[in-house]
Amino acid sequence: MSNQHGAGRRQLGAPETLALSSATPAGVWLDTEWQRLWLAIESRPWSSLALIPGGDGAPPDFTLLVAVALSRTGMVHVGSPIQVADATRVPLNQLTAFLSELRRCTINGERVLVALPPATSSPITSAIAQAVDAALLCILLEKMLSSQAKRTVKQLGASRFLGSAIFHPSQLADVK
Repeated sequence: MSNQHGAGRRQLGAPETLALSSATPAGVWLDTEWQRLWLAIESRPWSSLALIPGGDGAPPDFTLLVAVALSRTGMVHVGSPIQVADATRVPLNQLTAFLSELRRCTINGERVLVALPPATSSPITSAIAQAVDAALLCILLEKMLSSQAKRTVKQLGASRFLGSAIFHPSQLADVK
């Protein structure tokens, strides 16, 4: 585990399938919008939370950037590490190992934000979304179709979601 730049990170599964996130600027957690989002997702207890894109159209690292910013914000709030797991490129043959490691982390009391690829383009998104405690639908403004977001919610089940969040591309530029 590495706590470089104060962000809790753990590599789950095979090194090439789950990546450690890049460094996050220290000021992201000071942004009131990120703080509001963190407090909103804290409204329901969870140990593992999937961040799922509403559809295609965002950069491949979209949910990873959201996870890193939320991890940073959450650590300031709760005073303990919040892990980030990059599942945006987990191949099917690594899914079981990924889920096993995720379970091990949460059983040990760790909290994990799981960055996922769009359900429309990845067969593993649904499996991981069903294995975590809850999910957050992440929408990139002017890049995703509402029809795809509705389809994602229907596919995974509305009860899995804590809610949704809409991000402006400039918010993500601040995370990089």
